[in-house]
Amino acid sequence: EVQLEESGGGRVEAGGSLRLSCVVPESLFSGSCMAWLRRPPGKGRDLIARIGTDGRVGYIDSVKGRFTISKDATTNTLYLQMTGLRPEDTAMYYCATSDCGTEWIGYDHYGQGTQVTVSE
Repeated sequence: EVQLEESGGGRVEAGGSLRLSCVVPESLFSGSCMAWLRRPPGKGRDLIARIGTDGRVGYIDSVKGRFTISKDATTNTLYLQMTGLRPEDTAMYYCATSDCGTEWIGYDHYGQGTQVTVSE
């Protein structure tokens, strides 16, 4: 069973920062498109940032300029640096991987999630 291990969530005040990490199995890291998704309370899980095998990135509008997705091949780790956090960023955050050819369908593997709570 593939396991993605997230860490870095927590509770911060509005305007604060957090960095999420996700350790990806070496067998998947270099050949996969990777992403961060989030599920706000009472809502569905949505893609917020993704990074391709070539390093190209994409974000939803609401996090552009505040969140940065990156990856480190030396440690097989996916990151999400979050700054300027807002209460509406409160959610369970998940990392995910996919074969890039089928990324448009969905992601194949997910982490267990890490909670981010932003207070006023």
